[in-house]
Amino acid sequence: MSFCIMPSHSFKRIGIVGAGNMGSMMSFAFTELGLDVSIWDVKRENVDGIKKWYDEGKFSGKGKVEGFYEIDKFTKSLEGQGERKLFIFSITHGDPADSVLDMIQNDLKKGDIILDGGNENYRRTEQRQKRCKELGVSWIGMGVSGGYQSARHGPSLSPGGDPEAIELVLPLLEQYAAKDEKTGKPCVTNVGPAGSGHFVKMVHNGIEGGMLSTTAEAWALLHWGLGLNYQEISDIFEEWNTKGELRVNFLLDIGVQILRTKKTPQGDYQGEGASQNGGYVLDDVLDKVVQDDDDTEGTPYWSVMETANRHVAGPTLATAHYMRIASGNRAERLEVAKKLRIPGPKAIETKDRKDFIEKLRRAVYCSFLASFCQGLELIARASKDEGWNVDLSKCIQIWRGGCIIQSEAIADLLQPLLRPDLTNMKFLDEIASELHKHFDALKEVVLAATVADQYIPALSATLEYLKYEGGTMLPTKFMEAQMDLFGAHAYYKPGVPGEDPGPVKKGPHHYEWRPA
Repeated sequence: MSFCIMPSHSFKRIGIVGAGNMGSMMSFAFTELGLDVSIWDVKRENVDGIKKWYDEGKFSGKGKVEGFYEIDKFTKSLEGQGERKLFIFSITHGDPADSVLDMIQNDLKKGDIILDGGNENYRRTEQRQKRCKELGVSWIGMGVSGGYQSARHGPSLSPGGDPEAIELVLPLLEQYAAKDEKTGKPCVTNVGPAGSGHFVKMVHNGIEGGMLSTTAEAWALLHWGLGLNYQEISDIFEEWNTKGELRVNFLLDIGVQILRTKKTPQGDYQGEGASQNGGYVLDDVLDKVVQDDDDTEGTPYWSVMETANRHVAGPTLATAHYMRIASGNRAERLEVAKKLRIPGPKAIETKDRKDFIEKLRRAVYCSFLASFCQGLELIARASKDEGWNVDLSKCIQIWRGGCIIQSEAIADLLQPLLRPDLTNMKFLDEIASELHKHFDALKEVVLAATVADQYIPALSATLEYLKYEGGTMLPTKFMEAQMDLFGAHAYYKPGVPGEDPGPVKKGPHHYEWRPA
């Protein structure tokens, strides 16, 4: 991808805090936009790496890159480069950003802008916004989606904060952001005030978790359940990604690449995956996702917590996250396996393999769409609670390119339908119809996988989600009675006007089931 240089912004230089994978790739991209880049990192070796790349001529942009070991010299290098200094933070969430802010605070001036491109909790973002406002500085919480490769070629961006500051940087961000292949529009928008930008990125990552788990479960059903080899599965994923409801889906696209990547005598540029005996790189990968267990990634966890806090059912996102947690502590899991002695995955019994694969495709789509529904409902509820006025259709627009959850058919379905006042996606006939249409396929896949002891947390959670979200007589009837008995929680009566369906608050009736 090549960037088009347009004189539509007033910035000559940008200061990047963090020279890791994301920050270094951003520096490449911004030089191609014609900006000079100052970059600083707490780790000297990261700055060394940037300097080496620049000296070796790996930066092909019009701008130049300067690496700094001293943060004071770093901030001073941004003086006189425009009306205001512009920073982008690309560092780990939590205390590091506060620590850097402490170090540069005395060098900040009224009008300076800081783009926080880390995966930060939106409440911490809002705290920093208040702190910076006292200095006349704008702190913009900006979600950056797509990983380090998109950071190089154009990510999905979700800035939120002071509207005037966002308008100043938006022309630059529109140049940097990924472009929707169908329309050419940039995948960035002014999400809204306060912490809304980081909230939207958090939810993106929650949806991503549901989709990642669904994709992994589909791979396992095809490999362990049907006994298909990697090449056969890659062909299936490629076909799914070519047409129909799963067309142009990022996770399926990279799944094809992973399934076709074989070991070579030399391996990659670092020598990883080197083998004289061939085989697949995938077979070198352990079933151990640690980003949640070691707290280097907070967004999926925050998403799950927010669904509970905002009273939004998000089971696909939640169960996907819990499997990741269980996978991370492999040592503990191996010990538990000895105690539980649960049967491992077995072959799936099916009379028509082609028919089952088609049902699995439909089930994957249903789970993907349910993940989007759960995430969008969470954004809608938070926007209403916080007064952010987030445009859900613009969220879909920024997710059309450069990010992990890009899925063209789903975006085409959702974007024209979404309204600012909508808090439940299933109210829309078109979405409800899609979920209904693929329910039977999802159920058949879950049944067959359950009999074969396959791992299907996201798929099975999606099935139950559709059942109880659309249920008219839930077993909570009995639960409500028990809670009334032991806690005098009170209840409503069925079929009584004003009570059924009634408001979402405590009911008017209590029965003394057992004398106190």
